[in-house]
Amino acid sequence: MALHAAAPPCAAGRGLPSSSSAPPAGGRRSLSSAARPRGVAFAAPLRTRAVRAKAVVSNDGAPGMSDTPHVVCFGELLIDFVPTVSGVSLAEAPAFKKAPGGAPANVAVGIARLGGSSAFIGKVGDDEFGYMLADILKQNNVNTQGLLFDAHAKTALAFVTLRSDGEREFMFYRNPSADMLLEEKELELDLIRKAKIFHHGSISLITEPCKTAHIAAAKAARDAGVLVSYDPNLRLPLWASAQDARDGILSIWETADVIKISEEEVSFLTNGEDPYDDAVVKKLIHSNLKLLLVTEGPDGCRYYSKEFSGRVGGQKVTPVDTTGAGDAFVAGILSQLATDFSLLQDEGRLREALKFANVCGALTGTERGAIPALPTRQQVLDSLTSVVA
Repeated sequence: MALHAAAPPCAAGRGLPSSSSAPPAGGRRSLSSAARPRGVAFAAPLRTRAVRAKAVVSNDGAPGMSDTPHVVCFGELLIDFVPTVSGVSLAEAPAFKKAPGGAPANVAVGIARLGGSSAFIGKVGDDEFGYMLADILKQNNVNTQGLLFDAHAKTALAFVTLRSDGEREFMFYRNPSADMLLEEKELELDLIRKAKIFHHGSISLITEPCKTAHIAAAKAARDAGVLVSYDPNLRLPLWASAQDARDGILSIWETADVIKISEEEVSFLTNGEDPYDDAVVKKLIHSNLKLLLVTEGPDGCRYYSKEFSGRVGGQKVTPVDTTGAGDAFVAGILSQLATDFSLLQDEGRLREALKFANVCGALTGTERGAIPALPTRQQVLDSLTSVVA
């Protein structure tokens, strides 16, 4: 379910002060590391001349993030609202906690929390939530060179809960939200071409102009020899129909080198076949795929390559909110692949990397919200040590 946002005021937008008092030509303003004063207004720029966020600099003057991040994540950045109590439907929730989210953004922050270098490419609204999200990316040392603000659309909102029957429930407020309006000409293609891994999902394939921008970004990565990672992150309420979702997700399937899906997504993409049957899963392996990962929540994951396949058990925790657990898993494996692609040919080391990724996902499920719950590398290592002990 989605609601159409009211049209924004046409005369003014909100921005950040730059080093000079006047805005630069074209209506752009740079994000600074200083706190943004309230009440600063400027003429709302056209969407094609959106505000660009620049990399933050830490207090000691040293770069707070990498200028050439290893992993570039493309897609949506939004606000998740999660119930303050567990096991209720959205209608039954007494209150909600605001939390930053959006699957590709979760992965970018997750990688940075684990000590890796990452960047995010996408668009948020020129509104309070958009600036809050940009600040959170910067605070987590995610490169925001490719983050844009749209003066005519709001930052996307999502309400999400895990009901007592185990079913996840979503309600999205977009149509259009700013993330849907990213255009091809706004892409930071050099950021993509210099990366080691380009990670994306399927939500930005749903509508134009973001669909065209998404396809162009992925092509730039492939043409530059960048490893392409894909997590479809199925969200049926956002698609016109189940068949549209299936077709859209599979439309770029064979362009990915590494794919992560859940057991529910295996069943969806194979029209209801058994997701625990290896023969069914192997139908999803295309000729150029280097690694297919199937996550199974608390039970861990399965892995499939041309050379080997197997299962790595998960870590048992008491879940509070599983939002972002799959993204934490992706961050866990990509953070290791970014430093050593040879993991893809060494089953023993790959299994260790997947054990690490499983713990990333498990720890994320123990707190509310996605980004707030993403673990640090030390937290993961401590948890692995306790399991071994």
